[in-house]
Amino acid sequence: MGAGLYRRTLLGITGNKLVEHLSIRYGRKLASKFIAGDTLEEAMDRTEELNSQGIMVTLDHLGEGIKDLKEAEGYRDEYLKIVREIARRKVNANVSLKPTQFGLALDKEQCHANIRAVVSEAKYSRIFVRLDMEDTPYTQATIDLVRKLHAGWMTNVGTVIQAYLHRSEEDVKALSKEKVNLRLVKGAYKEPPEVAYQNAGQVLDNFKKLIEHRLKNGVYTAVASHDDKIINFTKAFAEANHIPKEAFEFQMLYGLRMGKQAELAQEGYRVRCYVPYGTMWYPYYTRRLAEKPANLVLVLRNMFK
Repeated sequence: MGAGLYRRTLLGITGNKLVEHLSIRYGRKLASKFIAGDTLEEAMDRTEELNSQGIMVTLDHLGEGIKDLKEAEGYRDEYLKIVREIARRKVNANVSLKPTQFGLALDKEQCHANIRAVVSEAKYSRIFVRLDMEDTPYTQATIDLVRKLHAGWMTNVGTVIQAYLHRSEEDVKALSKEKVNLRLVKGAYKEPPEVAYQNAGQVLDNFKKLIEHRLKNGVYTAVASHDDKIINFTKAFAEANHIPKEAFEFQMLYGLRMGKQAELAQEGYRVRCYVPYGTMWYPYYTRRLAEKPANLVLVLRNMFK
């Protein structure tokens, strides 16, 4: 089974309500490989451990697809706690949040106000905030949010561009001119051929093209991938073009290739681990399994131990 077909198939299966119910009921222990814990305190402890290895952190409080704005206020308040705790404990970390957590699908203006509160608090403590990119109904709205925040002098905020989308090259060019800090990823949602490449080779080629453009234009970039093809390409391109290691960073997920993360840090590269925590783990967990068969094999091995 090809990588694209595997991903679409698994996302389809895990989207089934019965599968979701059974997974939530019985799968929390298996998901713990990818989740730092249920509480902020647990996530902060993991952050300190990673910092001790020379690895930076992005903290993410799990959750998406809220039903009312009261929930959005709860996420806003939790992220304010995260920012304050990062400052209090003086760890090397920033935060990532999902705009739909903050009400993007319900009220764009209220969403902006909620996110602005977090970005403002973070700016005071010189902490960066990343707006995660979700599926395509929210792509333009998320980019618009970043631009609106930048226009209000909130430049400590950036977003994510997904290499599997047809539109991403133009988005990267435009946002690079605007000096927006970006995380580049392959993309983890189930998207139709009209908006996204379905062939893994095409996604890889586009990913490399986006990395080249960012590094050539000297805009700080996070290259988020566990794929050695992408990691080695980035290292070789940077070296060949005399791009300093301080001009970009590698990002990987908590629980995946932790040895590689430590190795890159030891080589002098900037490395950041994406550390999620919270009880709303199922959507995040299924996207991790869908990224490649090896992740599912790992979980199945643990299941039968």
